[in-house]
Amino acid sequence: MRVLERFARESGFTPERRVGVFFKPGIFGHHRVGRAADIYAVAGVGMDEWKDRWDRACACRMRETESRRNLGWRLYKALQNYGRWAQPHGYPIQLFGPWTRSEGPWRFISDFLLRAHCNHIHVAK
Repeated sequence: MRVLERFARESGFTPERRVGVFFKPGIFGHHRVGRAADIYAVAGVGMDEWKDRWDRACACRMRETESRRNLGWRLYKALQNYGRWAQPHGYPIQLFGPWTRSEGPWRFISDFLLRAHCNHIHVAK
């Protein structure tokens, strides 16, 4: 099963009750080979808003509750756990987003790279 389909099913969505995912082809030349995408929103909510909700819930020690309802975080974790993302020689795994530093898979992300991906998830195969 594909990653996005698995995410949708595990998040309670069905073919009759679909979830929207807004993405654009990756920038910096990735789009030329069709191997990268930047995901900006899920269910009509931007990744930056999902991250803000996550941070507020974690500050109030509501992580377990938020992990069930935060679709941005759930999508990031599905991509991390079920995707097979590129890792060019000498570079980190090509999955970056607002949760990268706390959730991985490459926790030693630079401040520049983290800021560049604070409002979207970048994935490349």
